[in-house]
Amino acid sequence: MSALTDTQNERDDRCLPIDRVGVRSLRFPMRIRDRAAAVQHTVATVSLAVDLPHQFKGTHMSRFVEVLHAHGTELTVSNIVAMPRELMKKLHADKAHVEMRFPYFRAKKAPVSGAEGLLDYGVVFEVNTEAKKTDFVLTVEVPVTTLCPCSKAISARGAHNQRGTVTLAVRFDEPVWIEDLLELVESSASSELYSILKRPDEKHVTEVAYDNPVFVEDLVRNIAVKAKAHPHITWFRVEAENYESIHNHNAWAVIESPTSPT
Repeated sequence: MSALTDTQNERDDRCLPIDRVGVRSLRFPMRIRDRAAAVQHTVATVSLAVDLPHQFKGTHMSRFVEVLHAHGTELTVSNIVAMPRELMKKLHADKAHVEMRFPYFRAKKAPVSGAEGLLDYGVVFEVNTEAKKTDFVLTVEVPVTTLCPCSKAISARGAHNQRGTVTLAVRFDEPVWIEDLLELVESSASSELYSILKRPDEKHVTEVAYDNPVFVEDLVRNIAVKAKAHPHITWFRVEAENYESIHNHNAWAVIESPTSPT
């Protein structure tokens, strides 16, 4: 059989390099060890990419999937970190990008009744590699409750509150547990969320939030103070969005650490 044409290796004359090209929205089984030394099985949504020099028409998309499947039937943190260099070697690239997004579940007991249920969080592992440098960013997406300090101050009865989402991204010099970041965020809000609440729990959570009002500005500042004080976090970016209960808009704030990534 005659050789098949390799169109991707044909020359492109537009002189435009591509920063990232690859595949995304792949779903793949993943295994994560939690702080309690247990193993959690989840499913990651995967993005894989490399840079493409200006002279090449295209990349070889099948090679991304080959690298992913070369690690067996489950991903772990160790093979995620190694994957960008494998992509660079297989695709003759100078840079590679790997991103894994997955739900992470945590058992939480209601504060009064002790009723236990699972609460899900979003987690992202992002690894970027070039030359001898590898950059790993861990991101958590955490649901919280906030109660408006202004509403509490001006209202004769009650105060409006809302559910919000905090996105905290960190770099670190030693591994940080996902649970540590979740607790850092939850302790900075008016109240944390639970999957199961009986009436005594609902009363407790409502009153805790009322006694601890925070603006979205307070929320990101609270988290930033704790992130700066963490012994192993070297950089962070915290973003909070409150889904306002009495407005037709959301409140939003961001703080990013000025420290340059190493």
